[in-house]
Amino acid sequence: MKIAYLDCASGISGDMLLGALVDAGVDLDAMNRAIDSLGLLGCRLTVEEVRRGGFRAARATVHAEAEQTARHLADILKILGRAELTETQRQRAERVFRRLAEAEAAVHGIDVEQVHFHELGAVDTIVDVVGAVVGFDLLGVERIVASPIPTGSGTVRIAHGTVSVPAP
Repeated sequence: MKIAYLDCASGISGDMLLGALVDAGVDLDAMNRAIDSLGLLGCRLTVEEVRRGGFRAARATVHAEAEQTARHLADILKILGRAELTETQRQRAERVFRRLAEAEAAVHGIDVEQVHFHELGAVDTIVDVVGAVVGFDLLGVERIVASPIPTGSGTVRIAHGTVSVPAP
């Protein structure tokens, strides 16, 4: 069984994960073909080598046109439904967004169908999720294990106003 271990001592973001997957051997062109198939205009993933504190890493950047579109789960499922993904990749991406919708619904006390993704419905997040799912699939990863994530403290401003960290 091929296992991916994510050492999240400094946290993790979608771009960090995509860079790590390309660094681990995922073909950037293959990932971009999957991203292109989403039909989201102006989307592209680039990866460059960077150095931080004497260490090298692959930094991924999602390039997308600015948008103000907030999406519902059904909108994201339509995007995934028309994309050129394998059935496994599509199902996994759908499962990620369904779980996010369930968490949002629980926090807001609403039905999953009513969830209105703000930051999570943005093109960048859709690309992060699809890119990660495709990357893990192309590497043949069967199980993902992650270290604890430092959540920090304080407050952060999001679409719902100022909330505590970690957010609900």
